[in-house]
Amino acid sequence: MIRSIKYIYLIFCLISTAFTINAQEIVSPNKKIKVIIASKKTSDNNSFGKVYFKILYKNKAEYIEVVPNSPMGITRDDQQFTDNLKLVGESKEKTVNEKYEMISGKRKLCTNLGNEKVLQYVNSNNKPLNIVFRVYNDGVAFRYEFTDKTNSLVNIIDETTTYVFPSATNRWLQEYIDSYEGFFPFSNTGKSNNKQEWGFPALFKVNNNPIWVLISEANITENNCAAKLSNLKNPNEYKVTYPSPRDNFKQTGVKTTLPWNSQWHTLIIGQLSDVVESTLITDVSEPNKLKATSWIKPGAVSWNYWANNHGSKDYKKIAEYTDLAVEMKWPYTLIDWEWDVMSNGGNLVDAVNYAKSKGIKTLMWYNSGTSWLEPTPNDRMLTAEKRNKELAWLKEIGVYGIKVDFFNGDQQDMMKYYVDILKDAAKYQIMVNFHGATAPRGWVRTYPNLMTTEAVYGAEWYNNKPTLTNKAAAHNATLPFTRNVIGSMDYTPVTFSDSQHPHITSYAHELALSVVFESGFQHFADRPEGYKSLPVEPKEFLKNVPVSWDNTKFVDGYPGEKVIIARKKGNQWYLGGLNGKDQSQILKVNFDFLDKGNYKLKIIKDGVNDKSFAVEVKNVTKGAVLNVECLPRGGFVAVLEK
Repeated sequence: MIRSIKYIYLIFCLISTAFTINAQEIVSPNKKIKVIIASKKTSDNNSFGKVYFKILYKNKAEYIEVVPNSPMGITRDDQQFTDNLKLVGESKEKTVNEKYEMISGKRKLCTNLGNEKVLQYVNSNNKPLNIVFRVYNDGVAFRYEFTDKTNSLVNIIDETTTYVFPSATNRWLQEYIDSYEGFFPFSNTGKSNNKQEWGFPALFKVNNNPIWVLISEANITENNCAAKLSNLKNPNEYKVTYPSPRDNFKQTGVKTTLPWNSQWHTLIIGQLSDVVESTLITDVSEPNKLKATSWIKPGAVSWNYWANNHGSKDYKKIAEYTDLAVEMKWPYTLIDWEWDVMSNGGNLVDAVNYAKSKGIKTLMWYNSGTSWLEPTPNDRMLTAEKRNKELAWLKEIGVYGIKVDFFNGDQQDMMKYYVDILKDAAKYQIMVNFHGATAPRGWVRTYPNLMTTEAVYGAEWYNNKPTLTNKAAAHNATLPFTRNVIGSMDYTPVTFSDSQHPHITSYAHELALSVVFESGFQHFADRPEGYKSLPVEPKEFLKNVPVSWDNTKFVDGYPGEKVIIARKKGNQWYLGGLNGKDQSQILKVNFDFLDKGNYKLKIIKDGVNDKSFAVEVKNVTKGAVLNVECLPRGGFVAVLEK
């Protein structure tokens, strides 16, 4: 018996020390998040091995393991940096601390504050690899760096980077498709009926603890591809996976000269408020590269496509939506696909001139020319020569923005195409909306003329299938914790009438989407009569609700069930609340986010039925609590002024 106990103890010691070779530790500025990086030898007499990281989060008085030991590594076609790494040096820990300002997004003034350490490795061929870690108060970011120099191209083909989670982890994951237009259903198994591939962002609630992790990536350049997650081998192990080759683009991974660095792999960690309020994606992205930005103006947009799929063929329809923008005090109208064959009283230039005569700025749709080629114009953005010619013409006739649609995957050539569009559009002071596109990965900081990106199963889907009708309420109450965390989201919200398929969310729920969903261009999708027939209070609210914000606070919520978001603009706070359930629910608003003083609160909420509103005016102070009764799939908005 004693001999057995000694044997078990010996095995325990061997296991516990397997990850203590070359262990490094980095802690966040507020000491809540700790990252430990360690190596595991591949044999007893070999100093090379595998590198693992784990993440701990301080919940109350103790650290809880959030991400257990998870493998790291990257592979080139000429070298592997996976199980043959040796630590040869490390930098001193330094603090990254910079202030920056955003034109659109959840917060105007942001702080990039974290502790950074660079770990220097070589592989068994003595080729160098750096792994850079930053640990923030609300998460962790890391990336790979090849520091040697080459004149010839190398092909970076794979990563062994894997995020390991305890089996008792709840998750909200979107099955991967390159348009990122899907739902984030709850799962506690990590299994699907598909390929076991998941798109970013991916949300986890860890091991029955009140600790959340949102995984994504940021700061992708022309020398990166975008990645996804795969847990095909083990449902609790999510491997970073590069996109598969396309028919007309056979490349896997990235081809580049060296030196080179990967995108930042990001994990937002903490309470739900930490996740919703985080700016980690832009924190780690390159600073603004545009010299002048005063021409970049977020704003509300009237949009004809939702109710009139081919409305941009019709000059009179464009004029009707221009007049809607005038009445609703929205600065923009979007002329969508097929404008190149506009008739019925005028052409595209006539429509732009009509809008200018009314004080409305026009935005215009383009097909990227890389995927579905039927909608036109589809050949004006794909090459630098054509693109610059078209952008110069848009500038000349007085167009302020473009919506580029139908991109074709997450491969390196598509990443370069996105960045090239942003660069070229900025030269002509043109703002950009990416549609049918990859999820946001921090470009909005580097190129602030990027106003919004679709990458969401939005209201446009009421046109296509009946699926959204019954799923919209829970889906809408999930997006603030998932997709909208990582960047502006072109959901095209706030519809009161029906498109091809009905919606059964309440009118107050729809009104609340204008606050709950953040987008630098907020395309209000309903037909003109949908807005003109509104009662005075909700109509006035939509005339004045901002689309860019000075601050954002998470008030309450849980994915798929409910959410309350508070956003500040100037001296006013705007609140939006959604009931994601099919039964009535009381949403509890705690006003702890307010400064001291007395505030006037005007609330617009569900009325006696789902197509009516009720309006109340109250006085509230910091710390007050308000219970708002919501109908099934209901909601509310409120405005607070000191």
